[in-house]
Formats: sequence, structure tokens, C-alpha cells
Amino acid sequence: MNNMLTEQPNGNTNTYYRQMKLTAGDVHVYASNELYNALDGKVFEMANNNLQIPNIRYMGYTPDVHVGIGTCIGTTAVWDTENAFVSPSIVGSDIGCGMRVHLTNLSAHDLKDVKLRRRLVKAIERMLPVEEQARGHYSDFRLEQIVVKGLHGLPKKYVPDAYTPRKATSLTHVEHSRFQFDESYLERIPEQVWHRAHRQLGTLGRGNHFAEIQTIEIHEDNREVAEQWGLVDGQIVIMIHSGSRAWGGSVNQHCGSEVAKFMRMNGLGTADPKLAFAPLHSDAGQAYLNLMYSALNYAVVNRHLIANSIREACREVLGPKFEMSTLYDLMHNYAWEEEQRGKSFFVHRKGATRALPPGHPDNPLPFLNTGHPALIPGSMGSASYLMVGRPEGESNHYSICHGAGRIRSRNASKQLVTVEEFASSMRIGQEDEIIVNHKSLESILDESPQAYKSIDQIIDSVVGAQLASVVAKCHPIAVIKGV
Repeated sequence: MNNMLTEQPNGNTNTYYRQMKLTAGDVHVYASNELYNALDGKVFEMANNNLQIPNIRYMGYTPDVHVGIGTCIGTTAVWDTENAFVSPSIVGSDIGCGMRVHLTNLSAHDLKDVKLRRRLVKAIERMLPVEEQARGHYSDFRLEQIVVKGLHGLPKKYVPDAYTPRKATSLTHVEHSRFQFDESYLERIPEQVWHRAHRQLGTLGRGNHFAEIQTIEIHEDNREVAEQWGLVDGQIVIMIHSGSRAWGGSVNQHCGSEVAKFMRMNGLGTADPKLAFAPLHSDAGQAYLNLMYSALNYAVVNRHLIANSIREACREVLGPKFEMSTLYDLMHNYAWEEEQRGKSFFVHRKGATRALPPGHPDNPLPFLNTGHPALIPGSMGSASYLMVGRPEGESNHYSICHGAGRIRSRNASKQLVTVEEFASSMRIGQEDEIIVNHKSLESILDESPQAYKSIDQIIDSVVGAQLASVVAKCHPIAVIKGV
């Protein structure tokens, strides 16, 4: 593949793609000159370790890549399915973590009043538990139905459009509504995890998880696509970022131990003891694969129930005519089988988003002709993006970024970022203030925009590399974070 070049105003050339030759193999890096030059050298050390896993055929980095545990966040790793390995490290601990966007029947003008936005945030906090140990409001169904059936395991009362199938989007406008797997593996999950995970359904979690109220700005180049998706300039949308909570964490911990044991018994390993992997068709590999699918089911339901709570809160404040329909739900931490050009691949994405172009057969039916929405969050206080894949994205197995990507650790952010800088980013005290549910910005300095790369630079790299194009920019007006 040739480097993708763009001429800059000063006459310099910006390169958005590099094939880096390392000792163990090649890693394909999609990033502008500026982002590439700022990369921590450890990302290449980690790539070299990952490339030592047997039979790997491709490894790519998106422009938001940064150091993780065992594997960088922003990684796509691919095997031929017939001789594949599976790695809990190249999925990540929050299995199924992902994004969801809902369209509403509101416009920016409807929420212009800052006092109204504050009322909304307070109402959402009452309906949506944000404390780490808080219990969710959804205990009137069995957790087993959720981890086995995904969205199809929910009672109809929690699928608000189930009674109007012609307008329904809850089960159709999602990357996957249900993953099927061998249910006998569920016996390996300890009883206490079942109780804890059930209590957590419909909760955000801490860290970079959030729910945001945003306004839409449509990109002129993709206005027709935006209209087909139901987007309108100035429209209010709800964006949600969360994952599989304790259930996914338990799967990662239990199966990670089994995979590590398999590695010791079979003399497998790299210079990084935290990089875990096993043949896909081994006992350890199959246990992880099947239980990972149960966590993917949990994650999509968790985001759905978070949205349900937000819907109820908005109706409490805005009245019963408030409407909220699913635009799309997708994941950015997972591994599964995909087909390209008639060949079966086993693809891992850790902090990477699948972005399919128009006409790709893996698009959900409602998006077959346009390509599905690729949901890319910014950092708190910055814009997020709705994108659509391009055919050229096949070069990176249709993977793009999953967000802005950290430039500072949480501890470093708390030491280096001031409350004043953070407050300025959130426009505190101004008419267009971005309302946040935390009483003290100091408590969430590690999630300030200054802790992350520029989302605009990340998107520029994705567009410059011809992996995807922008359909709309989403500007935040209110944020709900976990406590």
C-alpha cells in the first residue's frame, strides 16, 4: 500500500500512513506527521511483542493509539480463522465497551436555557445511577436472559418501540443485538459475579464512560447520508459510552488466568508477561471466546438500559411528547470472525471502531446503502463525530479510531492540568456552558480535554488516510459522568 500524502499550505507533505518494519514483523500506522511524531516509543515495543504471537497476519494502529496493558489501545490484529489465536489482551478488560447514539425530536433552541439543561442533568442523575457501587434499577428479569440473548432477552416494556415494529430501531439499528455461544461455559462464572453484574445493569461506570447531550452539525459533503440517517442541523442527540461492567471484568480475569496457565504449560510467551494469548481452538481459547460473547451481549443491553433511563428522565422534565430513537450502537473492544473477499479472518479490535462503506454486506439492513454510523466520541468538552466508512478502509480491515486517545496518564493529568484550564474548556459561567453533573471539576481533572489528544487531529488523520469520512459533528451541551 502506498503512503497517503496531502500537500500542506507551507509546501510540506503530510503522510497519513506508514508501514513500520519491526523485528517481529510490520505494523501499519494511520496517523498524520504530527500525531506520528508524538507517539510514545513504547507503542512500537508493544507492537513487536504482539507480532510474536504465532500466525498473526496483520496489525494496524489507528491515530488515537496509546499504551495499554499487553496491547495498545487503538489496535487491530488479524489472523486467518483456520489457524487463529485469541488474546484477552488484544480485546481489553472492558469487553464490549462501545458507543450508542439516540436521535431526539428536540432542537438546540429547545435546550438553550442553561437552567433547563441543569434540570435535565439532575433528572438524569436520579434515573441513571452514576456512583460506582450504586445499584441499577433493573432487577425484574433474570441476568441469564441478558447474557444469553442480548437485547432479545429484555422484557418488552424495556424495548419501547417493540409495540410499533414499523418504527422500531432498538433491535435493528445495532451492530449486533445478540451473540450466540455455548451456554455451558456460563457455569464457570462465580455466583457472586452474577449478583454484582445484575445490580450493575443500566449503570455507566467510572473512568471515560459518559452520557452526553449534544447538538448536530451536518458536514456538507455527506448531507444526503445524514438525511437518510434522520439527522437534521441543530438536532439534539444523546451519546452514551459504556461497556460490560463487572461481567466483562470477571470474564477477562477468569479466562485470562486460564490462558496464562495454558501459555506456561505450552512454553508460549513474549517479553511482556501481561500479553496473554492462546490458539482459538484450544480449550482455553474456546472458553474465552464463548464467555467474551456473553459479555458482548451484556454490554449492548447495558447501553440500551442507560438510554432507557435517560429517556424517562427527559420525559419527566420535558413532557410525554419527548421522543428518542436509536441511531446506532457499536463496540470497540472485541474479537470475532469476519469475511473479506471470500476469506475468513479472526479480527481483534482494542479501542478501534469498525466502519463499513456503503454496500458492504455486513452493514445492518437499514444501513446497507449508506454504510452504518461510526460513532467516535471526543474528550469531555470537545466535539464528537459521526462518520461513515470508505471502501479504501479495507486496507485496515475497516478499522478507524475509537476516540481521542490519552496523552497523559490519570495521575499526570491531575498534577499538570489546572481547574481553571478545565473550566475554560467547559465554558463555565457562559450562556453556552457545558453542564456537568460533578459538583467539583477537580474530581474529574483526569477526564479533562487536556488529558487527551485533539479529536479534530484524530479525525483529520482518519479522513486523510481515506478510512472514513465525516457525516456530522456533535457539540456537547451537557455531560453525565460516573462518580
